[in-house]
Amino acid sequence: MQARCACGQLTVTLPDDLTPAVVACHCTACQRRSGSPFGVGAYYPRATLAFSGDTRSWTRHADSGGAFTTHFCPVCGSSVYWTTEKHPDAVGIAVGAIADPHFPAPVRSVWEETRHDWVEITPATQHFPRGRS
Repeated sequence: MQARCACGQLTVTLPDDLTPAVVACHCTACQRRSGSPFGVGAYYPRATLAFSGDTRSWTRHADSGGAFTTHFCPVCGSSVYWTTEKHPDAVGIAVGAIADPHFPAPVRSVWEETRHDWVEITPATQHFPRGRS
């Protein structure tokens, strides 16, 4: 399975034998990063992923104070993955970049205090008004 940008230049090969932690985030930074009312990421150990292609990155400071770096394609601009200072051995993969309608649903929904009123992440079993500690 692969995550890739819109033009296909940037790809991340994902492990077939590992179920990721899938999280829906409603923070305003993820809304702006994704261009959607929420972002959905699948988190994998960095060592299980294979990266191919050129990337550009942009770093912002999360509410925790740590760095949150988004990696995107310099050709088409698609956000494909991100890394955080808080969890340096993990990589968040944009579920939209995987583009598999059978991919697992989010198990966690965070930053619900800025969730759009009409959005409900019903498969999630964990809900947090802000980020999970």
